Amino acid sequence: MKENEKNNYSQINIKVEQIIKKTCKYLTIFDKEFIEKEIQKAYIYAREAHEWQMRLSGDPYIIHPVEATLILLQLHPDIYTIQACLLHDVVEDTPRTLEEIEENFWKDVAFLCSGMEKLSKVRYKWEDRDIWSLRKMFIAMAEDLRVVFIKLSDRIHNMKTLKFHPKREKQIKIATETLNIYAPIADRLGLFWIKNTLEEECFKILDKKDYQIIKKDLKEIKEWSKIFLEEAKEDIKKLLDEAWIINYKIDYRVKSIYSIYKKMKKKWLEDIKSLYDLFWLRIVVNDVEECYKTLWMLHNKWSPLPSRFKDYIALPKPNWYKALHTTVVWLLNKNKKQPAEIQIKTSEMVEYAEIWVAAHFEYKEKWSHIAEDINWVKELKEVTENLWNNDFISSLKIDIFSDRIFVFTPKWDSLNLPHWSTAIDFAYNLHSDLWDHISIAKVNWKIYPLDKELKNWDIIEIIIDKNRKPNPFWLSFIKTSKAKSRIKSFLKKENRDQHRERWKDIINKFLEKSWLDIFDKDLSILKNLDWRTYKIEERWALLEQVWNFSISPSSIMRKILNTLNINQVDRKRIKNKEKYEEKINEINKKKEEKIIVWWDKDIKYIKWNCVKRKMPEKIVWHINSKWIITIHKRDCKTLDLVNKERLLPAYLESKKENIMSVKLWFEVKDWVWILYSITKVIMNMNINIEEIHQTKSDSGNKAIEIIVEILDYDYLLIDRLINRIQLQLLEKLLKKEVVEIKG
Repeated sequence: MKENEKNNYSQINIKVEQIIKKTCKYLTIFDKEFIEKEIQKAYIYAREAHEWQMRLSGDPYIIHPVEATLILLQLHPDIYTIQACLLHDVVEDTPRTLEEIEENFWKDVAFLCSGMEKLSKVRYKWEDRDIWSLRKMFIAMAEDLRVVFIKLSDRIHNMKTLKFHPKREKQIKIATETLNIYAPIADRLGLFWIKNTLEEECFKILDKKDYQIIKKDLKEIKEWSKIFLEEAKEDIKKLLDEAWIINYKIDYRVKSIYSIYKKMKKKWLEDIKSLYDLFWLRIVVNDVEECYKTLWMLHNKWSPLPSRFKDYIALPKPNWYKALHTTVVWLLNKNKKQPAEIQIKTSEMVEYAEIWVAAHFEYKEKWSHIAEDINWVKELKEVTENLWNNDFISSLKIDIFSDRIFVFTPKWDSLNLPHWSTAIDFAYNLHSDLWDHISIAKVNWKIYPLDKELKNWDIIEIIIDKNRKPNPFWLSFIKTSKAKSRIKSFLKKENRDQHRERWKDIINKFLEKSWLDIFDKDLSILKNLDWRTYKIEERWALLEQVWNFSISPSSIMRKILNTLNINQVDRKRIKNKEKYEEKINEINKKKEEKIIVWWDKDIKYIKWNCVKRKMPEKIVWHINSKWIITIHKRDCKTLDLVNKERLLPAYLESKKENIMSVKLWFEVKDWVWILYSITKVIMNMNINIEEIHQTKSDSGNKAIEIIVEILDYDYLLIDRLINRIQLQLLEKLLKKEVVEIKG
């Protein structure tokens, strides 16, 4: 090796020696000579491949895979993964091929490098994701999680050196991608130190001002917080010694900078000392029995905050994280009112929490084995292969990155679902026998609307009817990708000819209202749309999109009217007006029109006295404990005495499209996120916002008036909307008024 080459790589060579030493410490099944030989082999191969490449920092390119490997070692990877991390950019950035890597190294190493090459194609175009690339990413996860470990280590080092990139725009783009994709993946895998590292590096780039403020505040409290926590540690130590608990460990930390920022933003706090969990103490004991014994002793000596207690041993998190969390006051001697969070775990729980998925590596003889019991990861492949393009990102956000809830079967089997899930999501995630025959849901032993969101600890029972089939309307409110894919799969398998007539009927109603000819057997009116000619099967495919909610009937009508010029439309209207009116008269002469109950016109019901003589337009249905459905006027006095949870929408078939406007008026404390918080609730309930007005009073409060559109028959949504907004705003809400405007 030449002298200048030695000088260029001397510091990097030292880091490679560190990799070898650290690997030898935990990978004891191999001889040191074997480990050194394999790591040096991969390092030299990568160094030679990247020989003429430089980083933006001015360092030789090889520094990047070496630093990424040092980060990866905290997960105690196998020898294949270490070699693949050193080689992970070779295939993408140099002339070397996967075949050459497989020829020179192990087959597993080439496989992992191939996975990294796939992930390198992932692109984040601000809010517009490359769906196919994200699919590749998650399918790669389901195939081998070691690829994800390498990718996360690679991303940490890239974020730490992102400051060298000359373009601010590029820095923001990469940081946003990391915050929205990679940090949540690390969190979901239980790799919290990786998540915190990525979030902090992103925070530095995206909001440098707030980052510096919080960092400064933490620096100011660093000394006294350390003193307080040391004193608290001593007090807890005395408590455990008195109880004859031995071989325990106590440590502490202050919350990460980005976690502090998110919590302050969420709680509208201005001072970091107001955070309940700013201080974090961990007690590690020998077994679960000692966990609960320690908890009892802490609560007996110091005052716990009841709302802050969480038992993750009895009910683990989705990634099977286990611990007892409690928050107490009076623990810190010099600041007794400052709450302090305490986590109680066993050593096994600590190890599992720190390297959760990585803990599933098992070293048998000389080769590694990846555990297969990570259910949510294995399901990702099925999800990504079955979902349609336009559903993938929304389901990804819901199923992987959102908050979760625990619900139970009547036999107390627990099921973990995304927040806002419904009874239908529960059924489709529980048992295949329920999928196609859902009739009624009972929640906490009471009849419960199928579209109403579930809450933590709900007990759900699904009543099935072998004659019932999935309703395509469910697709408009269910949340889990599994339920959506199963329903869509069912709709595809159903008799297509039967549904073609349904698709035609939907658009025919719109055509009649516009006094246009209804469909003929060839759907001729759809032949020429959007300046192109549709074949007959393409016309049917267009209608199929209406039935599965991919596009709305009104959008097809716009296409039709835009294609027909005004004169053609006028002539058709004149020609068909008389014919249309005759048809309407015929319909009016027929027997009383059908009542739609729970979006189904075939459900049996009984008319209550208030509607027997004449059926009003505004009706509602009630189901009693014997599952008997009765139809009432909405202002029926009998309804004042019943459980309002048993009221559900009903409407006359011809009145479905009637829309009413509802004016919501709030007086709130002024806050920068207030309008976003309100509109987010409204949009999450799929309610259309018509107008927004806001004014500021002399007292500094804000008056917000929002007019929303709700289908008349769905008026029961109003109370649910108001309750949810109240819950979202909490103490920020001063007054609320709701004025209904019929439209």
